[in-house]
Amino acid sequence: MQIRAIVFDLFDTLVDLHYEKLPRAGVAGKPHSATAPALHEATRTRLAVSFEVFADALAEVDFAFRDSHYSLDREVTTEQRFIALAERLGVADPELPGLLTSVHMGLVREQVRVPAHHEPLLAELASVRAIGLCSNFSHSQTALRILEEAGLARHLGAIVISDAVGLRKPRREIFEVVLARLGVSPEQALHVGDSLRADVVGAAGLGMRTAWLTRRVRDPRAAIEAHAGPPPDFILRDLAELPGLLGG
Repeated sequence: MQIRAIVFDLFDTLVDLHYEKLPRAGVAGKPHSATAPALHEATRTRLAVSFEVFADALAEVDFAFRDSHYSLDREVTTEQRFIALAERLGVADPELPGLLTSVHMGLVREQVRVPAHHEPLLAELASVRAIGLCSNFSHSQTALRILEEAGLARHLGAIVISDAVGLRKPRREIFEVVLARLGVSPEQALHVGDSLRADVVGAAGLGMRTAWLTRRVRDPRAAIEAHAGPPPDFILRDLAELPGLLGG
């Protein structure tokens, strides 16, 4: 069946997220979140707390969500995470979660880079096919701002972010949402992303064709050899290969 729609992942697919460039902080040999130092400084404006106590509380919050959310591919929104952190720290300040969300997402946005050829490529593809986005991300407002600033949003007929759905790829429900908004069946759509588990397994499970983008994958050969799920229908080194793959 002819491909009538293309659904893209966001990070390390349409835009690159260089999260690894943030300095890593550690206490007593324990690694912590890359944004933890800035989050700690913001928290200290409301509560005198050491970095060790703060970082441990943040780790405990993430651990608590593991069984209830992460292991089930349920999304934890950024604000939900920081509400839980404020409660664990004993901070009765309704503005703190919003402050921490702003700090964290500001740092994330600073690490985003957009390959120069992606906007004209998306424009070309959108002239002949429906184009959508399906992303695992905990803050829709930041994702939308990134897409707008990159000039990509105007080419997308559907934008589906996991925090709005409550579920993460590879859950089939999030793919069903974007397909419904684009008005196509799974067999008529191609999903493009960098994650074998989230993108390839998730989309293939619904009957979509899949393209695995390896441009930001550290060792594609090792990744595909370790992959136990369905293989991608196509492997791309760069999104620039898509028009040729699709025949124009």
